[in-house]
Amino acid sequence: MLSQKAEEILELLWVMTQEESGQAVQLKNEECSPGNPEIEELLKLGFVKYEGEKLILKGEGLREAESVVRRHRLAERLMADVLDIQETLLEKNACQFEHLLLEEVEESVCTLLGHPRECPHGKPIPIGPCCKRTALEVKSVVLPLCELSPGDMGRVAYLRTGNAQRLQKLLTLGILPGIEVEMVQRFPSFVFRIGHSQMAVDREMAEGIHVRLTGEKHKQ
Repeated sequence: MLSQKAEEILELLWVMTQEESGQAVQLKNEECSPGNPEIEELLKLGFVKYEGEKLILKGEGLREAESVVRRHRLAERLMADVLDIQETLLEKNACQFEHLLLEEVEESVCTLLGHPRECPHGKPIPIGPCCKRTALEVKSVVLPLCELSPGDMGRVAYLRTGNAQRLQKLLTLGILPGIEVEMVQRFPSFVFRIGHSQMAVDREMAEGIHVRLTGEKHKQ
């Protein structure tokens, strides 16, 4: 498992080479200087290499660096959309939180947030396996709740509200990825059943709840 500082260096390298200059990082940056213990850690793993006076990411290092960036930006999204943390505190807290996100937790967070494409600062979030699976599933069996008919059943696949307040309301109601739902009625509001409880939401809320259908009517 990489040290926190080594992950931060990978993140720096990825941002500078993939999003900014597009070039390898010059060694004048102290964090990337020869002899730095974290650099030595990355060299031993084969994640980076020197080319003259430049430090570049190698194949596996590039993939690991992209994963670190993804976790950081998902952490920012989680803190902004769910935890409602002030923007001025996002960067510091995300830097700490990203190191706690294991792959399984990372996918759960991404799914909860509806596979966001950008962080709160408008920078792209690298896509993960869960995003690719969702892209395939949406073509066939995943629909917004507002498109279900009475009697349709399924599990919540992800939430995509585009609004922190609506997302928080859904979470308060216990509407989470994996929860089983059954559509009861569509008018005058969208009423659906979770367990023994019935809940009603308006169209805006229903559009943000994406359901993976399981009813016989929709099986392929």
